[in-house]
Amino acid sequence: MFLLNLKKRILIAPLNWGLGHATRCIPIIKALIAHQFEPVIASDGDALLLLQKEFPELESLELPSYEITYPKKGKRFKLKMLQSSPKMVKAIKAEKKVIASIIETHQIDGIISDNRLGAHNKKVPCVFVTHQLQVLSGNTTWLSTKLHQKIIKRFHECWVPDNLGDINLSGKLGHTHVSEIPIKYIGPLSRFSKKEAPIKYDVMVLLSGPEPQRTIVEKILFNEFKNYSGTVIFIRGTIDQEQIISEENNMIIYNFMTSSELESAINESRLIVSRSGYTTVMDLTKLSKTAFFIPTPGQFEQEYLAKRLTKLGYVPSCSQEAFNLEKLKNISDYKGLEAMDYELNYKKLFRLFEGK
Repeated sequence: MFLLNLKKRILIAPLNWGLGHATRCIPIIKALIAHQFEPVIASDGDALLLLQKEFPELESLELPSYEITYPKKGKRFKLKMLQSSPKMVKAIKAEKKVIASIIETHQIDGIISDNRLGAHNKKVPCVFVTHQLQVLSGNTTWLSTKLHQKIIKRFHECWVPDNLGDINLSGKLGHTHVSEIPIKYIGPLSRFSKKEAPIKYDVMVLLSGPEPQRTIVEKILFNEFKNYSGTVIFIRGTIDQEQIISEENNMIIYNFMTSSELESAINESRLIVSRSGYTTVMDLTKLSKTAFFIPTPGQFEQEYLAKRLTKLGYVPSCSQEAFNLEKLKNISDYKGLEAMDYELNYKKLFRLFEGK
């Protein structure tokens, strides 16, 4: 006797640009499993590897790489993106073909794409996850926003991981009026939970993001904190096959941590020094942490988020080039990030995949 698998199979496809798109899919994947869906993971590079480590029991598939890299100098970021656009367009076209094939060969009933522009198909309900309804790019913001919204309109729904009200995390990025797009605000997403824990580390350095900027900021922060008098846990943010732990002076250094390890370590850290990527902002807000942000040079979104949170009095920040230990002396002048109470009704959210 054969038992039919009646669970609807949902393809989860995060962009491989840093680790944030993948990590914020973790609570969605867990919710799908809890609501009797069968998630199938699809990505490339470190994003795919991270989710394979988190969910070794789930089926995973490789998608074409967008091959996104940063320039060494932030001011060349926009030029680098323009130069890379033909390669990205080619990858997106290839992605659409692969997605169409996966739908047929793997019996996919729906797609949740976190910023993968080609991960949609008319045959199944498709969701686009983004906190950027407006894409900042300096004097070309109007164009990058228009192009981004044109892509979003190819999906059935757009889920914005933020609050709808005045108290929100993304500011004008996720709260721009858009017509013709069914938008649902689903509240900040985080794989973490706040837990009462004794403080073990004075500072956690938490790194992530595409190269070469990840390595550049790692060298800057490593040189600064090797002379720091307090205890430091240094998470390099490289996803390797095996976890490597080493010690130097006052620092304990990890190449990466699993979600559960990282949750514990952040809860046990007094101050987090990190990029101002949106997923990091959501995670540290969920855990009500004190933080210091160093935006990736030239990435308008991170620069905007860091400046906004500094202006609102939550978190101090500075440019990569300007950072030194002196900058941490004014931490007490800021109130820190505060958790937002938001109860997401996943059962209602997932009705799209049930034809309701």
